Amino acid sequence: MEWKKLFEPIQLRRLTLPNRIMMGSMHLGMEGSKEQEEALISFYTERSGSYGPGIIVTGGISVSPEGDGGHHFLGFYRDEDLDVMRRLTERVHRANGRIAAQLFHAGRYAYSEMNGVPSVAPSPIKSPIHRETPVELSELDILNLLESYAEAGRKAKEVGFDAVEIMGSEGYLINQFLSPSTNKRTDKWGGDFEKRTRFAIEVLKSVRQAVGDDYPIIFRMSGLDLVPNSSTPKETNELAKRLEANEADLLNIGIGWHESTVPTISMMVPRAGFIEPSLQIKQAVNIPVVGSNRINDPELAEELLHKLDMVSMARPFLADPHLLKKAKEETLNQINTCIACNQACLDHAFEGKAVSCLVNPRAGREHKWHIKQTKNAKNIVVIGGGVAGMEAARAHAELGHKVVLYEAGPSIGGQFNLARKIPIKKEFDETIRFYTTELQRLGVHVALNHKPSSEDILSHSPHLVVLATGVTPRQPVIPGIEHTVQYPDVLSGTASIGKKVVIIGAGGIGCDVSHFLIEKGINDILLLRRNGKMGEGLGKTTKWAMLQELKQNGVRFRTNLAYEEITENGIRIKDTKTGKQETLEADTVILAAGQESNIPLEYQALEQKGIQIAIIGGARLAGELDAKRAIYEGAKIAFEPETIPVNHL
Repeated sequence: MEWKKLFEPIQLRRLTLPNRIMMGSMHLGMEGSKEQEEALISFYTERSGSYGPGIIVTGGISVSPEGDGGHHFLGFYRDEDLDVMRRLTERVHRANGRIAAQLFHAGRYAYSEMNGVPSVAPSPIKSPIHRETPVELSELDILNLLESYAEAGRKAKEVGFDAVEIMGSEGYLINQFLSPSTNKRTDKWGGDFEKRTRFAIEVLKSVRQAVGDDYPIIFRMSGLDLVPNSSTPKETNELAKRLEANEADLLNIGIGWHESTVPTISMMVPRAGFIEPSLQIKQAVNIPVVGSNRINDPELAEELLHKLDMVSMARPFLADPHLLKKAKEETLNQINTCIACNQACLDHAFEGKAVSCLVNPRAGREHKWHIKQTKNAKNIVVIGGGVAGMEAARAHAELGHKVVLYEAGPSIGGQFNLARKIPIKKEFDETIRFYTTELQRLGVHVALNHKPSSEDILSHSPHLVVLATGVTPRQPVIPGIEHTVQYPDVLSGTASIGKKVVIIGAGGIGCDVSHFLIEKGINDILLLRRNGKMGEGLGKTTKWAMLQELKQNGVRFRTNLAYEEITENGIRIKDTKTGKQETLEADTVILAAGQESNIPLEYQALEQKGIQIAIIGGARLAGELDAKRAIYEGAKIAFEPETIPVNHL
């Protein structure tokens, strides 16, 4: 691959960026915690360096107390946080990186119960995703806030940040001033477009005056709000021109508010699916413009850089801190690609947990999971080539151990080989490609179509045997169960499916099967669950979008029922609230009612011989399939062998 744009330097006032990639802002859930300070600094430091992003933008750092967005926020108004920032910038610079501080105020997205002060906004309009109504800012409040932004800019420069980014998108405070849906003021700070833009422009002017003429200011503006009755494309382009006229150096284009009902960053969104607003803004201004949203591949970034000045990649650096180094060295197959699952990043952030990554559980743990060759190489035997087994094999081999991986089937990947059949989960192909490449690169011996005997295992003189044997579909006790079709047979394409389908099980797998069937042209689908909600167990930030799409395609759901009997023509159920029985006609009844751990009994002999055994992934705990936990456990036993529990088969 010839990189004509990706590694081209770009100048922002006094600052030279060595490439055209920005690591976009991510709240890590480690900020503001003394216990997590080293984790926070190590995270950013590892992503710095000669082949790191041209510039890193921190998670939002609050300019005033009421502006915190929730758990674990740094604030420019706290001296102890300034000390943390100073240590952060020193370490990043020592690693030859560049880092910008994001000047942040949540506005009506703030939580008064966490911050201890009421949330504020241009108008007292409650967000549909919050419980509380914000307090309307007075004229004096606004003037004080402008000074808070200026002071934050001054302090950012003093503690060593290379630039600042003003957060003006995603529905936060500045965006709330800009939008007619949230700004109903009748004074000079609201009303027509001119007045609604005043706060954004005055913030920019205040920060510029505070930081001086030689210091870069990035403005993150919304290219598309995706909420009703909000800013128009014409207003957005005009705002970009005004930001340019008031000395913004770089426009970073965000997409969507947190309350938007349009998916913007989940796996179901095509790569670069919202790049058009950035291209339109690029035509309206002469300063550099950054495109963002679902750009996870350096080749795609190179393509976009022929139309834009920079590309923002945030979560891709969670998945692989060294993706640009691998791009430069043209080892693209070694990139651990972000699959936009959101399970360990955004879901964690909204739950107040430290952020990590499903495909790279070392993210956020760089301070304690060090990659260095062991001085005491061991023989490791891994049984099962699903994601838990693949990660256990990869992580041990990366640390210098000798690893053999047995897989009973014809290919590695386990349940991911089924998941990748789902139309909205094609990104799972990337994870299997990554593991295939890594296991080969690291010298792991992979034995396919081989279920090892105890003698096979003992022939390797193993110090550790990892049982990652996965799961088998749960077979509930229902009369006529033999008339059902198992979900693996549906997804693998070996089962014949009729036009009218009933699915037993409405968790993540039942929903996945529904998406799969919709693509096949089947639109009469009914999901059943004894009790509970449809899609229970799915991630917080992706569940609503997945269910919304199913409902839009006519998928129905029923709960509070008992399964009486399955026949060739359907299923008889009983309503557990009324006791009423009814027969639901179906051409095909699909079983997606969970899984059970699969631990072959013949491996008990290993334990009796004193061999250490680690049981991980679905073999340890089946439940609803959990790739995040499975991959984490595979990595943890390699990086923290002292924590391997004593297992009894």
